[in-house]
Amino acid sequence: MSTATLELPTTAPQPDRLDAFGAELDALRQRVLDDLGERDADYIHRIIKAQRTLEVGGRACLFFGILPPAWLAGTVMLGLSKILDNMEIGHNVMHGQYDWMGEPALYGKHFEWDTACPADQWRHSHNYMHHTYTNIVGMDRDVGYGILRMSEKQPWEPYFLGNPLYAFLLMVLFQYGVAVHEMETERIRAGEIGFADKREMLLETWRKVRRQTLKDYVAFPLLAGPFAPLVFAGNMTANLMRNVWAFSIIFCGHFPDGTQEFTVEETANETRGQWYYRQILGSANLTGGKWFHILTGNLSFQVEHHLFPDLPAHRYAEIAPQVREICERYGVPYNSGPLLRQFGSVVRKICKLALPWN
Repeated sequence: MSTATLELPTTAPQPDRLDAFGAELDALRQRVLDDLGERDADYIHRIIKAQRTLEVGGRACLFFGILPPAWLAGTVMLGLSKILDNMEIGHNVMHGQYDWMGEPALYGKHFEWDTACPADQWRHSHNYMHHTYTNIVGMDRDVGYGILRMSEKQPWEPYFLGNPLYAFLLMVLFQYGVAVHEMETERIRAGEIGFADKREMLLETWRKVRRQTLKDYVAFPLLAGPFAPLVFAGNMTANLMRNVWAFSIIFCGHFPDGTQEFTVEETANETRGQWYYRQILGSANLTGGKWFHILTGNLSFQVEHHLFPDLPAHRYAEIAPQVREICERYGVPYNSGPLLRQFGSVVRKICKLALPWN
């Protein structure tokens, strides 16, 4: 294997050189697939057990929420269980990362998660649209979620003066922002479609939102009897924890300094190597310890996730050094940094792109 460094301009990737780049990444993916087995199954089973233990323990503590330590412990435990359910279990299982195990409960196309967005809608908007057209403006609706301006390639309009406010609201209400992702609000604002065109999607979303609302804000509080307000507040705070955390990790994985967005014309007729190249340029990693990575659903390895979304995410930490070494040999940028630095650059970008001269 050659160790020569190839110069690849970020604005004009060279397909002949990217073919070899793509072949090395394909080979790395295949090595992981060939090694899947008992330790991967044990890992996801341990995570599911931990998530369920946290949820049961958290909800039990909230029933004794009149004692401040119990309310705080219950809220934190429930919030952590929702984070694990969404990020390390739901997100990864729905990518089909554990389909090979043959367990119906872990089959990606049938999995449903504890959040407002119906899983079938998420599988289309995320698994297909986002992972196929990563950071292609006009194709990948994760670029701004139809709400924000997150790229200079998005034409400015007065609506975007509210970018910082919309971002804050999306952060605290993130599960609902994801739930209406398929509504294509940007097309509704432009008059291309109307709400009537999204009737079936809205009905499906409403059914899921209603089910989640009844569970967290009616059923469990009522079970607590006189302590219902404390359980209600605990559930709301746990959902807020999950929303803020998920927003922060996802936006830091796609929009910090150094990541790039693309046009449809720039990405036409991509080869496999060019597709890999775009995934890396449009992604960024976060540095941290073992539990930090687990609580991000290993989306702290966003580069590896975008290269190999169907590999069990807990393997990303193992292959990240190999991916980075391949990138270094081929001159491909590899974006990685601590959470606070990456998040700070995301906030600056949100504020900057609210203005018409950017």
